[in-house]
Amino acid sequence: MKTKAPNLTTERRLFGEGHRLIAAVDEVGRGALGGPVSVGVVVVDASVRRGVAGVRDSKLLSHSARTKLVPRIKRWGVAHAVAHASAGEIDQVGILRALRLAGERALASLAGSSIVPDCVLLDGNYDWLTRPESSPFSPPAPQVVPRVELLIRADLTCASVAAAGVLAKVERDGLMESLATVHPGYGWEHNRGYATELHRSALEAMGPCSQHRQSWNLPARSSFGCRP
Repeated sequence: MKTKAPNLTTERRLFGEGHRLIAAVDEVGRGALGGPVSVGVVVVDASVRRGVAGVRDSKLLSHSARTKLVPRIKRWGVAHAVAHASAGEIDQVGILRALRLAGERALASLAGSSIVPDCVLLDGNYDWLTRPESSPFSPPAPQVVPRVELLIRADLTCASVAAAGVLAKVERDGLMESLATVHPGYGWEHNRGYATELHRSALEAMGPCSQHRQSWNLPARSSFGCRP
């Protein structure tokens, strides 16, 4: 079934409000049992006229289609970045703080190339990117995150957010394929760490490895230890 292509309506509204550089942000891997969570960022400015042909929500595209889009997306945006938070970091700080950590890393890499967005367009209805007000238990933020604009299903409607999701998905898939050679048997080269029947069966048979999220409700978790 064909889906309507995402457009630049929201981005143009934000440019009309005076924003100069918009960082579109999307995450991948949040619901997986193993591997990192990844955050993609694509920065656009008011010179952008149309989206990248063929870009959709990454979940609606084949692996081949996503891979072919990557170089075109990188040429299209002013800047781009993908960053990650590991399974161990997810266990240590929780999924929402791990998402923030990956997002901060992606934005920091943009700052290293002198690209400083003044607005973030974030998929969803919850701002996981902006740190809460500092407290004795919260270290200082490495940088100030610009204003965050939330939009539910932005990956379906906003060309820049869909593009960010494609970059994050392709890079994370590559990481999971590499991890599959180090930790064989879980099918990560196919399921990317998500809870497919094969993955759950492998967990019940072999137990988790060091790249699984140990704090999560893994199958038969209480009956085995962690493999290296």
